[in-house]
Amino acid sequence: MNTKISIIFILFIILINNSLAYENKILFKVNTEIITSIDILNEINYLNSLNENLKNLKKEKVFQIAKNSLIREKIKEITLLKIFEEIKLNEEDHNRSILNNYSNLNINNIDELNQYLKKFNLTSKKIEKKISINALWNQIIYERFSENVKIDIDKLKKEILKENKQKEFLLSELVFNLEISENLDKKFDLISKSILDDGFENSALAFSISDTSTNGGYLGWVKESSINKKIKNEISKLEINEHTSPITIPGGFLILKLKETRITEREIDLDKELQAVIRIKTNGQLNQFSNVFLNKVKKDIVISEF
Repeated sequence: MNTKISIIFILFIILINNSLAYENKILFKVNTEIITSIDILNEINYLNSLNENLKNLKKEKVFQIAKNSLIREKIKEITLLKIFEEIKLNEEDHNRSILNNYSNLNINNIDELNQYLKKFNLTSKKIEKKISINALWNQIIYERFSENVKIDIDKLKKEILKENKQKEFLLSELVFNLEISENLDKKFDLISKSILDDGFENSALAFSISDTSTNGGYLGWVKESSINKKIKNEISKLEINEHTSPITIPGGFLILKLKETRITEREIDLDKELQAVIRIKTNGQLNQFSNVFLNKVKKDIVISEF
């Protein structure tokens, strides 16, 4: 299998380095859905638009990241087409979803976004289907699993009211699982070497199964009160720019990188604060359910390489 991947990669590199770059070659099939050389090139452009650090990686690793990203997307698309007649959002939902996708770039409207996307030979229209797939996937995850989200409201209130000084962590995540033949220590060693060689964000692109992978695992500022005790204990051991060992979570393992900390002092609006923490905790749990569900449906998918 590794030899086959290497041959495919060599052919792909030949394609992108000569006049055949625009000739569409089928590289993979996910059930009956095909992934072509042009799809890979477009995916690399898209991933670069979300995380420009991608350009610092070796071409072979970039190819693998784009391949894995497209396979996950095809699995989601196949699953969604069993539920929806078509994969399409209305204009308002599409605009909201796509701007949210690029929220960490402080882009305020579609015109600003299209101006930014030009650098990557993309437009908001060009990635419309991709955005629709992610939005509808999140919708079915919410519909299927929101009732399973467990949040102790009273405990959260007590934590929020405990003091008006709130510690916050700027975090990135890398979520991974193990194939049947894989060993946790060996997989962590592989990921740790990648983090050392290529940086955490690029390693999240390469290894993470979380939806945050396309943004280099970026979680943003997370309030201490929204983090469970086990994870908080692991973060407390870190210096800035260090990462945790794997933390067991539903559907896999979590590695967190601590990028910065801060103390915010403010008057507490309990309702507003509570809703913000509930939203963070809910999204975190739903993301775990998403990974579990994706692994489940993947078992019925046939992935072929050409």
